[in-house]
Amino acid sequence: MILVTGGAGFIGSNYVIDWLRETGEPVVNLDKLTYAGNAENLAGLAGDARHHFVQGDICDADLMGELLRRYQPRAVVHFAAESHVDRSIHGPAEFIHTNINGTFTLLEAARAHWATLQSEEKAAFRFLHVSTDEVYGSLGLDDPAFAETHPYQPNSPYSASKAASDHLVRAYHHTYGLPTLTTNCSNNYGPYQFPEKLIPLILLNAIAGKPLPIYGDGLNVRDWLYVGDHCTAIRAVLARGRIGETYNIGGCAEMTNLAVVKTLCGLLDRLHPASPVVPHAQLISYVKDRPGHDRRYAMNADKLERELGWLPAESFASGIEKTVRWYLDNREWSDRVTSGAYRDWVAQHYSD
Repeated sequence: MILVTGGAGFIGSNYVIDWLRETGEPVVNLDKLTYAGNAENLAGLAGDARHHFVQGDICDADLMGELLRRYQPRAVVHFAAESHVDRSIHGPAEFIHTNINGTFTLLEAARAHWATLQSEEKAAFRFLHVSTDEVYGSLGLDDPAFAETHPYQPNSPYSASKAASDHLVRAYHHTYGLPTLTTNCSNNYGPYQFPEKLIPLILLNAIAGKPLPIYGDGLNVRDWLYVGDHCTAIRAVLARGRIGETYNIGGCAEMTNLAVVKTLCGLLDRLHPASPVVPHAQLISYVKDRPGHDRRYAMNADKLERELGWLPAESFASGIEKTVRWYLDNREWSDRVTSGAYRDWVAQHYSD
C-alpha cells in the first residue's frame, strides 16, 4: 500500500486512477478537499476496495501519524500543495502554511514511521516529493533548459514555498537518512484540471463565447506535459529512482501561451463548431501582465531518460486533442467546479 497526499486534486487524482489501473496496489488517498480538491474526480473509484479516501490536512500532525501507523504504507507520494501563482500573489500565507509547514509535518511523520520499520521494510520505504520547474526561476529565450543542477531562483510566493519544501526534503535525506526522491515537473495539462489554469480556462471561456484573456504579449514560453505522462514518470521514479536524487520531468513541448491558445481555438473550431463565436480566435484578448511573470521555463529531462528510460508518450498535438475532447465530453464536471466563487476570482484577475 502507498499513501498519496493531494489525491483529489488535478495531478493527484490522475495519479491515483493511473496507479490503481496499472499496478493494482491499494492506495490511502489523503486530501483536504479545498477548492481545487474535488472528490468527483475519484467517482470512478466508488466501491473499489483498493482505494481508501481520507479527508484531512497534511498540517495535522496527529492525523499524519495515525494514518502511517494504521496503514503502514511502503511509500508516501506527496502531491498536496497550493499551486497557483496568481493566488500566491494575492494571498501568500496559505502557500507558506501548506507547502512549507505541511511538508515539514509530513516529513516528521514519515521519519517517525520509517524509524519503526524492520530492516527490509526500512530499506524499501520511499518518500517521493512532487515539485515544479518554477523553483528554478526564469530562462532567457536562448538559455539551455533547466537541469537538476540549475540554481534555485524562485520568483513568486508559490515557487518560493515549493523551493523551501524541496530543501526540507533534501535536508531530511542528508540529515536523517530518510529515503527521499524529488521530481520537478513542467506545466501539466489534461483531464480534471481546475479551470484557473490556462488551458481549461481558455477552453471553458471559448465554449461559452467569453473573452480569452492572455497575460502581457502572450509570448511567455512553457514546456507542456500531459498529465498521463507525468503519472508514468512518477511511477518510474518511485520504482527505480536513486535515493536522494532529483529528477526533472518535461513534455518536450515548448510553446508560447499565445500559440497554446491559438491551438485550442483551432481544435474547438473543428470539434465544437456550435460555440457562440466561431472562429474562436476572435475572442483572444490581452490583459495586464501579472507581477514577476517568468518569461520561459524549459526542462531538461535527460537524466530521467538516461537512468530510468522514460520519455513522454504524448506529443503536444495528441495530448491537447485528448484534453479538449475530455472537457467537451464532461461539461457537467466543469459546470459544477466553476462556482460563483470561481467566477469572482476570474473577474479579479482578468477584468483589465
